[in-house]
Amino acid sequence: MKRLCDIMLALIVGVLFFPVVMLTAIMVFASLGLPLIFVQRRAGQGGEVFALYKWRSMSNATDATGELLPDDMRVTRVGRLVRRLRVDELPSLLNILAGDLSFVGPRPLPPTMEINQMFARARLAVRPGLTGLSQVSGNTLLSNHEKLAVDIYYIGHHSLIGDFRIVWETLITVLRGERRDEPLIRRALDEMEKMA
Repeated sequence: MKRLCDIMLALIVGVLFFPVVMLTAIMVFASLGLPLIFVQRRAGQGGEVFALYKWRSMSNATDATGELLPDDMRVTRVGRLVRRLRVDELPSLLNILAGDLSFVGPRPLPPTMEINQMFARARLAVRPGLTGLSQVSGNTLLSNHEKLAVDIYYIGHHSLIGDFRIVWETLITVLRGERRDEPLIRRALDEMEKMA
């Protein structure tokens, strides 16, 4: 049922946001040129590696030695805007249609990140998501330990209604910015401690 909802929602969002997709493509091209899409290897369900698609938001600027500059020095003004509005994620609709992603689940991270291996690879037990409980509970304001706890909490308590709530809260987060959900974080940490 969740997979069918993912496919239908991806198609609906793709059609509704098609003008945004075209405008973003033009803006990325104007600020960075080709390629428009950034591809990164991420760990999916069961640890299977897949190519995640996003709009490019950073240049390939290097220092005098040829090393890439830090991320914050390479993000363009357009890149900051598409990240802030979360439209950099729209190409990931292709990942949802391909079955690499769900709309809601733990955020897919690079395969080498230690958080993927913690708690017997618990985060990798389900299909990762375009958005998730961690993203609407603080996201970048959470430590890796807190993200892991919230992701495990999601896996243990997820439902279709809960997923629709997370999609709605994602839209609210885009508008108001990130905020920590302290009661949820505390519950998630408590549950993870009991599992240890």
